[in-house]
Amino acid sequence: MITVLSGGTGTPKLLQGIVRVVDPSEVTVIVNTVENDYFSGVYVAPDIDTVIYTLAGMINEETWYGVRDDTFITHERLHELGCPELLRIGDLDRAFKIQKTLLLRDMPLHRVVEHQCRALGVKSRVIPMSNQESDIRIITDEGEMGFHEFLVERRSEPEVLDVQFSRVKPAPGVLEAIESAERVIVGPSNPVTSIGPILRTEGVRDALRDAEVSAVSPFLGSRPFSGPAGKFMEAKGYETSSLGLAEMYSDFLDMLVIDEADSNLKMEIEKLIKEVTITKTIMENTGDKIMLARILLGEIL
Repeated sequence: MITVLSGGTGTPKLLQGIVRVVDPSEVTVIVNTVENDYFSGVYVAPDIDTVIYTLAGMINEETWYGVRDDTFITHERLHELGCPELLRIGDLDRAFKIQKTLLLRDMPLHRVVEHQCRALGVKSRVIPMSNQESDIRIITDEGEMGFHEFLVERRSEPEVLDVQFSRVKPAPGVLEAIESAERVIVGPSNPVTSIGPILRTEGVRDALRDAEVSAVSPFLGSRPFSGPAGKFMEAKGYETSSLGLAEMYSDFLDMLVIDEADSNLKMEIEKLIKEVTITKTIMENTGDKIMLARILLGEIL
């Protein structure tokens, strides 16, 4: 079994490659939940839904959020009525979120995710990192902000001084998925706000130290693949680079894959991580995703 730690950007692209070289039923994905919240009365779990939509073959690959070819009639009507939404939620996506909201009245989040995966024919196992709410706060030079306020409303513009999120208990199956995996892959999602909350979940980091773990860096030089990862890394005291990532993951990581553009960092990273592989890490097509998946899975294939 292969276990993947995932946020909502970067890693879903890699998942498309992994499930082409490994039987999807042998893949478990543990997903960040720190961004979950209620919007317009529905429970929104951005990273979980992105992973489910990706594995179901219906993700909007232009945004890596929401459903491909969705409509936005409800979102636009709410705006016309003077009730604008912070998040742009499509109609098909909204129906999925409404179902999640209703199911949460009767069952915990991990059971809801199981139910929705079955409904969409997803063969892989998707597990939220926790059933508990894990609040995240972005401390900026303009005051404390919620994640979506900072990312969407303020477009990640304020200077980030710190990122804080609560420590939560793992959902059922999380630790077992790590402990029983032939290989754990840490995807190229934001190291601080996507992977960081999973690592902080009780027992996860200890479990990873006893597992075989590989990761792919989400950095090209000092530039992240997407989003404000650089601001978050600096706020936590790490260099915005593959070397900074290696320092963050050094206590549990066995192999790190970095881009050809970062080959100059290989010797420094090897002081922290025993195996460093250099390749093209930008996933522009299916072939790139499969190639990267094969490298990360190594001798398992």
